[in-house]
Amino acid sequence: MKKICILVLALLVAGCGGRQTEELLGSAMVSAPVTDIAGNHSIFIATTRKRSDDPSKVFDRERSATLNYARVNVTVPGTHETGQIERRSRGKSNDPAKYFMASDVVGYDTAPKFSSALSTDIAARGGRVMVFVHGYNTGFDAAVYRVTQIAHDSGYPGTPVLFSWASGAKTRDYVYDRESASAARDQLEVTLRMLSQTGARRIDIVAHSLGTWVTMEALRQLAINGDRDLSGKLGDVVLASPDIDVDVFKSQMRRYGKPNKPFILLLSDDDRALRLSGLIAGSRPRVGDYKNAADLADYGVNVVDLSSVKGSDRFNHTKFADNPELVKMIGQRLREDDGFASDREVTDRISLLGQ
Repeated sequence: MKKICILVLALLVAGCGGRQTEELLGSAMVSAPVTDIAGNHSIFIATTRKRSDDPSKVFDRERSATLNYARVNVTVPGTHETGQIERRSRGKSNDPAKYFMASDVVGYDTAPKFSSALSTDIAARGGRVMVFVHGYNTGFDAAVYRVTQIAHDSGYPGTPVLFSWASGAKTRDYVYDRESASAARDQLEVTLRMLSQTGARRIDIVAHSLGTWVTMEALRQLAINGDRDLSGKLGDVVLASPDIDVDVFKSQMRRYGKPNKPFILLLSDDDRALRLSGLIAGSRPRVGDYKNAADLADYGVNVVDLSSVKGSDRFNHTKFADNPELVKMIGQRLREDDGFASDREVTDRISLLGQ
């Protein structure tokens, strides 16, 4: 009983999203000179969340039986530091010169309308798409700002697409989140198929934590259905801090088969959030803190050990996005068409970070 209480207390302070703010749209935004804005990004959204009754939240924690679609514009402040998400605190003004600010949300009531808007944006950006799949304890607002930060800091040249599943955005909702992730895997497969039909020539995927499980399940289903690489359009697949049981991951990879381009696993043996997840799962190791890299490499993945890399969160669970040098290096690989996995120089440089 004592051990259970300790785990519960630990769970209440762990998680991926951290901040519990759910409001995406604030009141009237303060005007700012163009020179005070570092970037303006259009984020396309496919989500299994229900639309919120509160317009400021856009989507909430509840599950939708069907996909919902939207687009939102997000500005990055001129004072932005790589790896950070400068968020407005309560009582502060909506100043885009100081904070990430979202505005101009457009909803799409049908998949064809969303696909048409996507096709136009993808064509204008050279045919590249980056799909981001967030992890546990992540509110819709946090997911939007995270994909914006990754797209901005990495210098990604293509269209950023957020696939947001219905996380409860509370640390105590781990079980709810796992069930929501399970419910979302078919819809991620649908989204990836849609993207492959928009005129995109390359679709990259960056997934984090529990989002890697959703991603692997969708890729597994694509393989079962005979289109595992989206008709040759699947680019880099980056799995950061995977919250997946090692045996489950091996089973998924056996069904998928060795990828044409090895998937990228970003692991760290000091990831406290995954250590806790493993304890909850019966002391079973998670892929994200697994210590036998050679064992995983046999399945056609490129393992990058980030244990020596400094993270900015106390659980060392978001290094892929909040370490300035790391997010830039990931961006360097995503910007090139020959693929992250074939470039040992870059992966070796990533592994050496922090040493």
